[in-house]
Parts: sequence; C-alpha cells; structure tokens
Amino acid sequence: MSFYFQDGFLYCEDIKVKDIQDRIPNSPFYLYSLDRILENYRAYESALEGVSAIVSYALKANTNLTIARHLREAGAGATLVSGNELKVALAAGFDNKIITYNGNGKTMSELSLAVLHDVMVNIDSEFDLEHIKKAAQETGKTARVTLRINPAVDPEVHPYIATGLKNTKFGIMNERLDWYLEKIRQSPELNLVGVHCHLGSTIKKVKIFRDAMEIMTGFFKEIREKGFDVQYLNLGGGLGIDYERREKMPTQSELIDSIRDCLLDDMTLIVEPGRSIVGDAAILVCKVTGVKSNGNKNFIVIDGSMAELIRPSLYDAYHEIGYIEPVNGEEKVFDIVGPICESADFLGLDRNLPTPHERAGLVVYDAGAYSFIMSSNYNLKMKPAEYLVNDKQLIRIRRAETIDDYMRLFENDPVAI
Repeated sequence: MSFYFQDGFLYCEDIKVKDIQDRIPNSPFYLYSLDRILENYRAYESALEGVSAIVSYALKANTNLTIARHLREAGAGATLVSGNELKVALAAGFDNKIITYNGNGKTMSELSLAVLHDVMVNIDSEFDLEHIKKAAQETGKTARVTLRINPAVDPEVHPYIATGLKNTKFGIMNERLDWYLEKIRQSPELNLVGVHCHLGSTIKKVKIFRDAMEIMTGFFKEIREKGFDVQYLNLGGGLGIDYERREKMPTQSELIDSIRDCLLDDMTLIVEPGRSIVGDAAILVCKVTGVKSNGNKNFIVIDGSMAELIRPSLYDAYHEIGYIEPVNGEEKVFDIVGPICESADFLGLDRNLPTPHERAGLVVYDAGAYSFIMSSNYNLKMKPAEYLVNDKQLIRIRRAETIDDYMRLFENDPVAI
C-alpha cells in the first residue's frame, strides 16, 4: 500500500509521514510514492497487452525530472505542450520517436527544437502548419506531423479542462480537413504520420472515449484512403481519479476494452495519461498554524495555501483533507485556509474534522497532478520541496525555493536594453 494508517499515523509506503515532517526543515512539502506512480503506469501497460500502443505520459501534469526519468525507465513516451517541457523530456531521456508535442500557440523557436529532435508535432491551425513547415525548412529536416482534430464529443468535465469541443481554442476545423491534407501533400517538408484528438481531463465515463474513438477511426481511414500512410491514432484525454472517495472511476482496462474493437491491425494507439498516473501518488503535507472562529465560520489556518495548490480556488476542485497523526479535539465544521491575502485562499470548505492542536500535521490528498506544477510565488510564498518515497528510502527530488533564489533574479537589474 502506498498511503495507509497504522496506529493513528499516516504512512507513505514504509515511512511514517510524521517522522518525515519532523526530519525536514521546510513546510509545507509534497510527498510522492514511487510505488503508486509505477503501479498506475503498469495498469496501462497491462490493459494494452496485445495492442500496438504507446503510453505517452502527459508531462504537464507533473514535470518533476526525477518522476519523468522513472516513467521513461518504465517504458513511457512523453506528451508535451511547451518547448521547456521538451527540454525536460530530453533531459529525462525519453525516446524522441515517441514524444508528441501538442499546443495551439507553439513558437518558432519551440518548433525548431521539436523538428530538430524528430518528435511528433501536432498541427493545430493554419498558421501552425505554416510555422512547422518553416521550422522544417530552417532546420533542414522533415517534420513528423499529426493533425489535431476535434471530435466534438462532450467530456462532461469542468469547462476549463474540456479541450475537444467545437468551440475550444484547440485543433483544426473538421470541415477543412481536405484543405490541410492538400497543403501537407504539397509540402515535402511535412510527413503526416497520424491523427490526434484531446477530449479533456478528469473524464469519468469510458463511453466518451468510445464515442471519440469511433469518430477518430473514421478520420484515420479517410486520410489513408486519400493516400497518406498514417500510423498513429492518438486518443488524448485523461481518466479522472476519485478525489471525493465516493465514485467508482473507470479502470485503465475498462478504458482500453471500450475501444479495442475500433483498433485496426496496422494502427498504433497512443494514449496520453497524466493525472491517472501521478494524481493519487502524492500528498501535500502542511502544519496547522492555529484555529479561529469569526462567529459564523470556524477556520483551520495552515501553512499551505493556494500558492502551493491552487486547484480548489481555481476549479472549485475537491481534495480530501485529514491529519497525519492522532487528533482528538472536538469535531466541528471547518474551512481549511492558508495565509495568503485572498478570500479565495482555501484548500477545503465545510469539512468535518476534529479540532487540531497547533503544529498538528495536516495532509491534502491526491496532490500529484496539476498541483506543484501550478504553484506560484504569490505573497512571496516560496515553492515547496518535493520528496519521493521508495520503500524505506526518502529522496529529495526538488529542494524548496528560498527568498535568496528569488532575489538572485534581480542581481543584474535594472539594465537598459
């Protein structure tokens, strides 16, 4: 087990989280279970047994270099959405041939880097096609490209993370498919190798993937019939995880089984999981600063905040919250809030919890995806450290930022330019 309780204390694999909190100087901090990360990845591998497929880890979910290296060693490909993510993927040693570069606003320098390293680049628009073509000309290499097509399937998720609908900023207009194909046919700098879609994140129904797969297989066949030797069908979009501890989420096997009969013998399927690999593999560990009441509301004030984990404030997202040690105070309804000077600075609202003592250890669960990666320096909060547990070993995989790190950015400024 990755996270479990024993004698009232939370453990991560074989280490008591309270012991970790007592050992390290910085609070809050992120704590990952390597066993859970690899277990989640291998569930995809197992589900895809017998299928020509690539499990392409969505790096935007969590770009920690150590985690990326572990997934590369396990056999994953990588999906990226920026030039800097490409640099992390290259540093982690991912096979360039199974790296996919998505995005609706890729810059020329980013595209040149991608084409130079022979990664698959998604065509997202008319101007994107021209920019990729120009990057290929300037680097003297043929660009391996895929077409991002919106299947117009509703993923039934928060609108901010729905990416495959007709009115999103991503992908080409289906009605202009022939125009794109003709442009590619006329461009020896471009080698069309596949098609791509991305439905969104936190998807809870495999029928959504099935509906998209039927549509995308149709596009795949149509493009082949028009003379293009496409190989890859990239079914992007992420399975949700059970943040609220009350839903039965689809498994990786249920996802793949729902689309298996749509696969062609000479097609390679690409899936792009991120959250479902790292989401439930980490916790944010905080300390209680104090407890207060305004007469109407009770508050647990902690040293963690929206600066470390913004999902509740940004998406109204739910994260389970509890303690890492026995707490026996009177049970009340609390808002769990941080020290940021914003009313939106909360990690959880209206939670039934025992009243904690000061400096009690408090944990926010399922914090492995879109958590540290979205942290900020608002109110000059410094980004926290990240630690990884591997059985009985605790490994620091990113040190905490310091105010000295921040001040060094100003060392040679102001400079007239």
